[in-house]
Amino acid sequence: MSGPVLLTGAAGRIGTVLRQGLPERGWPVRSLDVVELPEPRPGEETVVADVTDLAAVTAATEGAAAVVHLAGVSGESTWAAVSHANIQGTWTVLEAARHSGVRRVVLASSNHATGFTGRPASGPLGEHDGPSRPDTHYGVSKVAVEALGSLYADRYGLDVVCLRIGTQAPEPPTTRALATWLSPRDAVALVDAALRAPSPGFRVVWGVSANTRGWWDLTAARELGYEPQDDAEPFAAALVEAHGEPDPADPVHARVGGEFTLPAYDAEEVAP
Repeated sequence: MSGPVLLTGAAGRIGTVLRQGLPERGWPVRSLDVVELPEPRPGEETVVADVTDLAAVTAATEGAAAVVHLAGVSGESTWAAVSHANIQGTWTVLEAARHSGVRRVVLASSNHATGFTGRPASGPLGEHDGPSRPDTHYGVSKVAVEALGSLYADRYGLDVVCLRIGTQAPEPPTTRALATWLSPRDAVALVDAALRAPSPGFRVVWGVSANTRGWWDLTAARELGYEPQDDAEPFAAALVEAHGEPDPADPVHARVGGEFTLPAYDAEEVAP
């Protein structure tokens, strides 16, 4: 592939990691966000645009080799906010890519597309172990992201790789994250693999590091060429000392979505 990788949501947490990591792996980056990006890197192109603006995003995709789509609401919010940014935004990116002739799109999905799935008692969960079980409006939006990716792969022949990202952070912040952590180094490696894999068609893969306590099967991600280097286990002793050993009977740990499945995330009642 020639041309830059269009990176949407470039000012966000994962976008910031990729703005540095992808060029180190040979990918020039065209960074798009709704806000001005601080300190553009040498050779980095920057675009200020709303990801739901089809004309602006189509212009940004012109000449791009691929799109890595991260933009959107990154946690639970109102249905109006989540559906507009995450669902409408993803449709806009895929439609722009189709019109501009960009054949490879990497979409940020989330483990919260399956958050009400029970924590596995034994053996890792594959991408297709049971139906989607979103835990929030945010999770529903990620189910829709995957569905849109499937449509554009089947109908228009795009290569679309959906990454069900776990807990991306410099280090695991909670005992749950001992299973769900995705390190910055592995985040770059995963996206790089999704960009380089020959003719992946439509794929859904888990986006986590090689965690000793991990819940998810990385076979599909490894088939793309992903070789995770990190494991949350070196952080386990300190986290367990501070918070206790995770108890599978505790509602926070009984389902893979963790606290996202608890009543605190119930939607507010809306008057008819």
